[in-house]
Amino acid sequence: TGVKTDGATATGGPLPAVTVGVPSPSHAAAAAALCPPSPGISVGKLDSVSMYGTVESLLPDDGSSVGSDSEASSASAWRTDKYGFLGGAQFSAAKPENSLPVDVSRLRELKWLEMLARWEKWVARRFDKVKLRCRKGIPSSLRSRAWQLLSCSQHLMEQNKGKFEELDREAGDPKWLDIIEKDLHRQFPFHEMFALRGGHGQQDLYRILKAYTVYRPQEGYCQAQAPVAAVLLMQMPAEAAFWCLVQICEKYLPGYYSAGLEAIQLDGEILSSLLRRVCPVAHRHLKQQRIDPILYMTEG
Repeated sequence: TGVKTDGATATGGPLPAVTVGVPSPSHAAAAAALCPPSPGISVGKLDSVSMYGTVESLLPDDGSSVGSDSEASSASAWRTDKYGFLGGAQFSAAKPENSLPVDVSRLRELKWLEMLARWEKWVARRFDKVKLRCRKGIPSSLRSRAWQLLSCSQHLMEQNKGKFEELDREAGDPKWLDIIEKDLHRQFPFHEMFALRGGHGQQDLYRILKAYTVYRPQEGYCQAQAPVAAVLLMQMPAEAAFWCLVQICEKYLPGYYSAGLEAIQLDGEILSSLLRRVCPVAHRHLKQQRIDPILYMTEG
């Protein structure tokens, strides 16, 4: 769930290259093979420059890099599944039982390519078909383009050319910058993009979240925005992910990331009333256990 917090004062500024520390040469070699650091990042020093200029270690308190020592020493811990998660290959076998035949997947991809080429026509005249194809699943190779068109973030990005770079150059509010930096390592730490502290994935995530606090200073940063932005980054470049996040926060979930989480509170009351009407036994049980809708409605 989204939670607003206050942070300590820190120096604002653009995101420089950072130094990433790893606990052992074997870990460093494995990490470098999976997630090569961005230019300017050196691996092997424990003390490092933080995301916006303060000097501190970007390693966890226990000195580990990715997972526990036992996990990191295991060969499977460094293998990625088809989605880029470390050690997840056992959950996505080469040919799972529910996988689509190659010819079917290829046919769906061709249909999506044709639809994307004439997007406005499809949305205007055959939107039900667009929804049906979305529910069947967007091909991974076209997911970035499809998400941008479905959310209208591509149009927003074209209307604001150069705006993201302008926001990225702004110093930002130190209160939010400190909280954002502390949240970076919590976002999908077992995904290859975010496994290394100070790696390119965390740097881009920092840029997006900081840019939003500059773009909407009255809202600032909400911790629930970080995993959403991270998932977007898995599919598209930082600028495109930023404008997708803007559309999600302002068009699809307005108020969900505001200071008082007003929209979530309102939807919680609606869900509670609906549950009382359709399933009074469950509603009564949850009330007796003092489990409010806001505790579970944002999960899943």
